[in-house]
Amino acid sequence: MQPRTTTATKYDIWSYRDPSWSNLSGFDVEALDGSLGKVADESKQTASSYIVVDTGPLIFGRKVVLPAGTIKSVDRMDRKVFVNRTKDQIKNAPEFDEKMGFDDPYRTRLGTYYESGTGWKSDEF
Repeated sequence: MQPRTTTATKYDIWSYRDPSWSNLSGFDVEALDGSLGKVADESKQTASSYIVVDTGPLIFGRKVVLPAGTIKSVDRMDRKVFVNRTKDQIKNAPEFDEKMGFDDPYRTRLGTYYESGTGWKSDEF
């Protein structure tokens, strides 16, 4: 019996895999291991798209930024965004400081975090 192989495709971490996935404000966000929060804001800038998720007081009690490339699917009927990351992976990402905004140093740190071994999409997701 041949061993099962998986293929991995590297996506641009700052671009939606499907252009129809924009306009997600208010959608619920689901991590691989459960509910994460709601989309509070989003950017639609070319090569710099992301969503800001308000995790509410029950999870991390803060807002987190997820590059658009972390989104694995969107269910418009149920208004849900599914990301291919666990809550811990998201929790350990560089913290978003609303006062500082989305500046270049933060974008670089965030992109490096999500691309360093976790920016790949496997067909097992």
